[in-house]
Amino acid sequence: MKRFTFLTFLTAAFLFSVLVITSCTKEGAAGKDGVDGAVGPAGPRGEAGVDGTDGTAGCVLCHTGGEEQGMFAQVNQWEHSVHATGGNFERNNSCGVCHTSQGFLANLAGTFDGLVENPNPINCYTCHNIHKTFTPADLALTTTATVELMVGGDVVDFGKGNLCATCHQARTISNAPVIDGPDYKITSNRFGGHHGPQANILAGNGLYEFSGTEGLGINTHANFVEDACVTCHMAAAYGTQAGGHTMKMGYDYHGTLEKNLAGCLDCHTDATELETIWDETQEEVEALIIELRTILTEKGVYNPADGLAKPGTYKANYAAAYINYQLIEEDRSKGVHNPGYVIGILKNTIAKIK
Repeated sequence: MKRFTFLTFLTAAFLFSVLVITSCTKEGAAGKDGVDGAVGPAGPRGEAGVDGTDGTAGCVLCHTGGEEQGMFAQVNQWEHSVHATGGNFERNNSCGVCHTSQGFLANLAGTFDGLVENPNPINCYTCHNIHKTFTPADLALTTTATVELMVGGDVVDFGKGNLCATCHQARTISNAPVIDGPDYKITSNRFGGHHGPQANILAGNGLYEFSGTEGLGINTHANFVEDACVTCHMAAAYGTQAGGHTMKMGYDYHGTLEKNLAGCLDCHTDATELETIWDETQEEVEALIIELRTILTEKGVYNPADGLAKPGTYKANYAAAYINYQLIEEDRSKGVHNPGYVIGILKNTIAKIK
């Protein structure tokens, strides 16, 4: 009986000690944060970092145009050009390769699918590689490749002017008439080589060369003027009226046409003599154009009511003569682009059908 009592006592003592120990080691609630200590001394200063590139540095390379506000001047000139103000950039479908900026670039890339959404006129992006590298390389032309003319098939190389010749050339005439060939049927009043055939006139290619007493000469503008179109039409600008990105060769000054000779005087060193040659050439060509148009009206091929061809069946030479008339008229230079060729073509054409 005493043993049992002793064991009971020991067990109770053990349990009591466990309870006491447990209650003594239990973690109480956290106290409030103490006050921050004093800030330690500053560490040694690190090395200065390298300055980053100025965010506008690339822009300035081009947008100054080499001078203050130079790019603005060029854009302002373009805004007064026929490229910007003409009403033809809405032309789409197959016409879009020349009448829209997007179509022109897609055609160069071989991806033109026949329709341009939201067409733009010919602009900076058409002719320059704008915003590709954000360096002056972006001002490079989108093409300077030689051009195979659609009419005549000759390959021309006008340097930077090849960009212009890509579009400014005659269009192919389906089943074109043949000199001294069978009668020819004109089915549309739009018959001819289309508008803007300057490359053909400049190259002396693609018109009907009737035999006759007149020679066709050699065109020094095509053979000896570096960059052809660009040299003359984009010479030093006269404000927004001529030259530069207006690409105009003259401007109205109080009712008088003033010529922009800035690109001509490297070769034609006498400005007065050049103006005389210019005026005399245009007067002679204008008279020949009127004479040919009068004959074509008499033959029934030309319709003075709308200034276009009159559908019908004609002698092949009359149809060919109309094409010569239409291309020379649409060239708009009145012979200045290629004087000997234009005068020779007109005189021989008139003699052939008169």
